[in-house]
Amino acid sequence: MMKNYKFILLLVLIPFANVFSQTSVSPNHYCVYFTDKNNSPFSVSKPEEFLSVKSIERRENYKIKITEQDLPVNPAYIQELKEQGFEVKKVSKWLNCAIIYTKNTKDLAKLNDLKCIKKDFVINDDIRKKAKSEKNKAPKLKDVKNDVLDTIDYYGKAENQIKMLNGHILHSRGFQGQGIVMAILDAGFYHVNSLPAFDSLWANNQILGWYDFVDGDTSVFNADNHGMQVLSTIGANMPDEFVGTAPKANFWLLRTEQGSSEYIIEEYNWVCGAEFADSVGADIIHSSLGYSDFDDNSQDHTYASMDGNTAICTIGADIAASKGILVVTSAGNEGNDEWKYISAPADGDSVLAIGAVNSKAKYAYFSSQGPTFDGRVKPDVCAQGMFSTVQGANGSITSSNGTSFSGPIVAGMVACLWQSHRELSNMEIIDAIQKSGSQYTSPDDKLGYGIPDFNFAYLYLNGMGMNLIDEHKPYLFFPNPFKNEINLNIFTSEENLPVQFVLNIYDILGKHIFSKTYEEKYFTQNTLYIDELSDLQAGTYIVQINSNYSTYNQLIIKQ
Repeated sequence: MMKNYKFILLLVLIPFANVFSQTSVSPNHYCVYFTDKNNSPFSVSKPEEFLSVKSIERRENYKIKITEQDLPVNPAYIQELKEQGFEVKKVSKWLNCAIIYTKNTKDLAKLNDLKCIKKDFVINDDIRKKAKSEKNKAPKLKDVKNDVLDTIDYYGKAENQIKMLNGHILHSRGFQGQGIVMAILDAGFYHVNSLPAFDSLWANNQILGWYDFVDGDTSVFNADNHGMQVLSTIGANMPDEFVGTAPKANFWLLRTEQGSSEYIIEEYNWVCGAEFADSVGADIIHSSLGYSDFDDNSQDHTYASMDGNTAICTIGADIAASKGILVVTSAGNEGNDEWKYISAPADGDSVLAIGAVNSKAKYAYFSSQGPTFDGRVKPDVCAQGMFSTVQGANGSITSSNGTSFSGPIVAGMVACLWQSHRELSNMEIIDAIQKSGSQYTSPDDKLGYGIPDFNFAYLYLNGMGMNLIDEHKPYLFFPNPFKNEINLNIFTSEENLPVQFVLNIYDILGKHIFSKTYEEKYFTQNTLYIDELSDLQAGTYIVQINSNYSTYNQLIIKQ
């Protein structure tokens, strides 16, 4: 699980195994796949029997057919398992399978007599050792200081992570997630029902419901605090203290992850959670969970598994996307480890995977890298995942690290953008976000398409700024608006870094008011700190950069 620390996933995958033979380990859980959905009491002609009105409307709006895949598992098949003495723990209609529980391995032979069960594919979730405690901690920050910008306004301590994405501009246009339903799949939502960041969500009935797919109950508010912190980056609404990226959105809180240990059953939990989100009409699924590294080295995901078609949760994520849901997931915190790659389900070809940068919009060294094994760009885009502002479990506003937080920061902005263009499909929204990236025309394995500009994406979807899409966006002024100092990030290779360029600033009427030539010696890791603008009056300005490579123009705002 991609919490604010690296988590270990234990994956026990035994395809095409003779599971009915004796083993040296006493297994508890088994996944059995069914042969079909024949003779089901459900029908695609009566979707109201298994899908909500909102779920059906989503399909109608985006011209998505209801198919046999949407049908629940045949209840007669579930009953057959129960009659054989198996406890049915979970059922997945998309995968057409069930998770059964038994302590008696001899009982597994009974499966041979059930014609509804596929005999060539059963997954065994044995009891294994728990994740090693020394790996259950936050990414080490290796002499990296807390460089959160000390500016407080309406967003409070979250100002930096929102303005980096130009999220405040969408908010000022009236888009704060109203009417969007987001399902959050996580490890628990500790005290979301009592912590101050969520008061307005409850007061305005924005928490639509919750369920625990791990324990099969509704006790999500006493579980892990990771999902609570994830939710806070989106839904917090405490003006001047902490405001999230979509404080007016609606939420389903779904626990699919067992925080203290990792088993493959959690990938099935993830799919079950996604199916539930679909059935209740969620527009967006966000998940800060990921699966890659395992206790038993012989059962690790290989890089070849990151192909978008192998991991169970990736298959589930892409199915969710095919139902019209926009799936956002964190890329992972493995960038500085031997396994440096993204984790599932971030490898999904229809998934928006989010990496992490620091508060200066520079790559956060722990952020998992791409590409996918089949060569696709991942992560898709990045946001602040180092010293992200979150709700603390003790009631205070604090900060934490990981793509677990850059992911939901983007997910909230996705809700705002989609709210502004509800006629568009999930994939059209993803396309606009990618195209708004600071390095869209030259993506790399660390930042993908770069830092998304949600105001740019909004204008692009409105038919404005079309001519800018095919141009390289090599520069990012940040923060924007600014007070006294503004940073200029250059997204280009070291060999193409301009030796010098001239920076000119004009007022909105075109009057030239500032000019300076900057040389290579002024740069620190492709970042230039410009602190000569404190005498500018508050207002909007046009900044122009002339280098030996290009001329670039951008609006900046002085507060």
